[in-house]
Amino acid sequence: MSRTRPDLFDAWRGLAGSGAESLAVGAELIARWAEPHRRYHTLDHLRATLTAVDEIAEAAADIATVRYAVWFHDAVYQGEPGADEERSAQLAELLLPRCGLTRARSDEVARLVRVTARHAPEPGDTDAEVLCDADLAVLAGAPHEYETYRMAVREEYGHIAESDFRAARARLLRGLLDAPALYRTPWAQERWETAARANVEAELALLEADAPHLAAQ
Repeated sequence: MSRTRPDLFDAWRGLAGSGAESLAVGAELIARWAEPHRRYHTLDHLRATLTAVDEIAEAAADIATVRYAVWFHDAVYQGEPGADEERSAQLAELLLPRCGLTRARSDEVARLVRVTARHAPEPGDTDAEVLCDADLAVLAGAPHEYETYRMAVREEYGHIAESDFRAARARLLRGLLDAPALYRTPWAQERWETAARANVEAELALLEADAPHLAAQ
């Protein structure tokens, strides 16, 4: 693990320690994130989300717990929204006690992972807000970065018919745009909101231009 992904190995060791059990859990997580069927939810997404968390860390109540949740939030990924997050949460409940976390803290990590299924944390749930904002930081990328993200997501859902994918994707994007803000933390709202909203609106317009009936759904 240390030879092939040294940055992630070091990040995990800095979070969970260097005990044999903790290192084994880290190795399993990195192997999961490196699965060949992934196109967007890859090691690069893990890195990017950890970096985004660092940028908004001051908004968290327990930043270490948030970082554990980042490592687990897409640890199970089969392109099944809701089910993937639930299985990832269950994996956290199973593996984190091996790293020395209490049952209560392991359960809290799992709770945060489950929140990412909808990205709708309750007001005042600051750790969930930080996690969700970091997970959605990709929406605020430069247009070419957003296009790479958009195409990778479509590849991950290659098993879904084009019309079904477009309808589901449009519903998701409209849901994001209908919220008062895409981001919950002040830092993210100030720095990411405008670019993210423009990217999401542009993708939704593209979906509806190619399939006008989606606008009426």
